[in-house]
Amino acid sequence: MVLAMTQGSPARAVSLVYVGNADSNEVVVLQLEQQTGDLAVIERVPIPNVVQSGISTPMALSPDRRFLYVGVRGQPQAVSSFAIHSASGRLTYLASAPLADSMACLVTDRTGRFLLGASYPGHKLSVNPIEPAGIVQPPHQVVPNQPHAHAILVDAQNRYVLAPTLGNDCVSQFTFDASTGLLAPNTPPSVRLQAKSGPRHLVFHPNGRIVYVLGERDGSMTVLDYEASTGQLREKQRVSALPPGFQGSPLAADLHLTPNGRFLYGSERTSSTLTGFTVDVTDGTLSLIGSIPTETQPRGFNIDPAGHYVLVVGQLSHALSSYQIDAETGLLTKLTDYPMGKNPNWVEVVELPDSTYRESY
Repeated sequence: MVLAMTQGSPARAVSLVYVGNADSNEVVVLQLEQQTGDLAVIERVPIPNVVQSGISTPMALSPDRRFLYVGVRGQPQAVSSFAIHSASGRLTYLASAPLADSMACLVTDRTGRFLLGASYPGHKLSVNPIEPAGIVQPPHQVVPNQPHAHAILVDAQNRYVLAPTLGNDCVSQFTFDASTGLLAPNTPPSVRLQAKSGPRHLVFHPNGRIVYVLGERDGSMTVLDYEASTGQLREKQRVSALPPGFQGSPLAADLHLTPNGRFLYGSERTSSTLTGFTVDVTDGTLSLIGSIPTETQPRGFNIDPAGHYVLVVGQLSHALSSYQIDAETGLLTKLTDYPMGKNPNWVEVVELPDSTYRESY
């Protein structure tokens, strides 16, 4: 394998895929060829200083796509900072910092100056400063009394933060001071969703006016209007993301929108399926496309920045499946399976800022 220039021909769109593998304590780095959807492994990067593996490997990208932050939920509970090489997408380890607890989710604020975390077992949220060189520092705020917090997200204006708390069927609402990185309860401090729905993950529509929340315990997809001036939510639709004939206890896991906001997908672990929805262009409400089988126990997946492919990993299959998205209907076509590390559970995708270079094999 060599790093080559594509002189004399148009540069091909290339994206980099980062897969967190909890049991093998590594990040698998792959190159995604946009024209074909083909994936090729560039490197396998160990997560340093892990004494005991955790249940999952939450990861977060800096807004400028220069840094990747990888969390450890085992021992020690820490986050590793990696620099992303602008030409090849390879990772260089920088440093590690303590986290306030076992974090189910990590995100940065919109400036990349702060790393926010949600702890499911610790029932808390936290904020870690990030130095200009991309290195995370120890936490400077911990917010308690967040029952089974499972995700956290900053709005587009960097003024408000939302955090679903699975344990009390709420989404907590905070104001966010972008200069200090401190959270404070909004008014009201939370919005309550359907009882026993177990809100787990959430995502903003690209228009910034709609939020979608996936319920782990009932497999629901809740649509909420978001008021950007106040940071408050109001529910307006609730649909099922479970496949037809579903049996057993739901364990919905992850959800992602295509970048154009036209299609929404959610994963469910008991049935090992992906369910797709079309998004109404006027009000953001959902209509069912259908469900398909996928990797066993699909805790995590993602969509490439161009909106062409869905990449799903299975915690029990230790593999990744790629799917092509039909641009008109949102239907998914299976492409290929790829072996990953042990317990793959998190996927991040980055477009290279300079596509003049690509990996050759």
